[in-house]
Amino acid sequence: MNLIEVKTKGDAKKFITLSIDLYKNESAWIRPIDKEIEAVFNPNENSNFKNGECIRWVLEDKHKVIGRIAAFVNHSTASKDNNQATGGIGYFECINNQEAADILFNISENWLKEMGMEAMDGPINFGDRDKWWGLLTKGFDIEPNYQCNYNFSYYQELFENYGFQNYFDQYTFTRKILDPINHRLQYKADIIKKDPDYTFEHFSMKKFKKQTTDIISIYNKAWVGHNGVSEMTQEKGEAIINQLKPILEEKIIWLGYYKEEPIAFYINIPDANQILKYVNGKMDLIGKLKFLWYKRFSKNQKMLGIIFGVVPEHQGKGVDGAIILASLDTLHSISNKYPVTEIKGIGDFNRKMILVIKQVGGDICKVHSTYRYLFDREKPFERMKNI
Repeated sequence: MNLIEVKTKGDAKKFITLSIDLYKNESAWIRPIDKEIEAVFNPNENSNFKNGECIRWVLEDKHKVIGRIAAFVNHSTASKDNNQATGGIGYFECINNQEAADILFNISENWLKEMGMEAMDGPINFGDRDKWWGLLTKGFDIEPNYQCNYNFSYYQELFENYGFQNYFDQYTFTRKILDPINHRLQYKADIIKKDPDYTFEHFSMKKFKKQTTDIISIYNKAWVGHNGVSEMTQEKGEAIINQLKPILEEKIIWLGYYKEEPIAFYINIPDANQILKYVNGKMDLIGKLKFLWYKRFSKNQKMLGIIFGVVPEHQGKGVDGAIILASLDTLHSISNKYPVTEIKGIGDFNRKMILVIKQVGGDICKVHSTYRYLFDREKPFERMKNI
């Protein structure tokens, strides 16, 4: 077996195309967009290079690519909320061969040690947790959501045999839009409805600048401070919303206000993978034309809940139930368009949010597990602490 550091365009192509060969017989797999994967490793497109470094390899056996992996470190967050400096690995793909997997894990571990790291998490993203994060450990028969990892079930054995341990799980919940909600959620929402200082509205392109700023403000108050979550700048927030513009739908993004100050959001998008699965990873001219065609003429049956948040001073008051109920009133009117919703990325450490989702009526359909490997094998392992 031969390890090759990805340096040339040819190496990068091998890195991308390995998954095509591996998953060619997997009906549930949807090929990611090539350019979106390559952007992760481009310093001109990935701002994490400002404070970090990244390297990747492909593994060949008899001139055939059988594995790949990337290792990376963000120096500004490596020690944040960790008992040791922790780097990451991701974009792992491999045949069902422990020796091959160990070669990829070993080279990553050695590189991260050289970078001053004492542990590695994986498979994760060289970037935010909402993309390419976690090992799929449940839901192999379900198509992956946009920018979510899909992998073979044997990957779990490859990780655990090497010595990785489960740091935390992230759940994806599914529910039918017209399913009833728990009476407890309705009760909390009714309390908020009686207070005229609370208002809720859906996103509007006419208010793009203001509401994008509101979303960033809520995010930074509700999520920053949690393990692995960094502050969102205005520039980055606008870039994210602009990236979503081709699929963005106003009536499925909701914001909550108290005395006109932004305090909560519930952000959904159409699951782009239901369209992107027809472009086969290519967003060239033909791919874009296919995207526009299927966006117009195919029926997207799934809406994707990507993030939910309430600022700390308004948590525990029923705002969570109120914004969900406000959105459902509208979502019911378009249930023929999006009969099913999946809410992704709810960590097992976030017990309050899990309770809210269960009150809404969701069931777990997928699990993505984040693993951690401590380089000091004598050091006690600790899972992510509950929030």
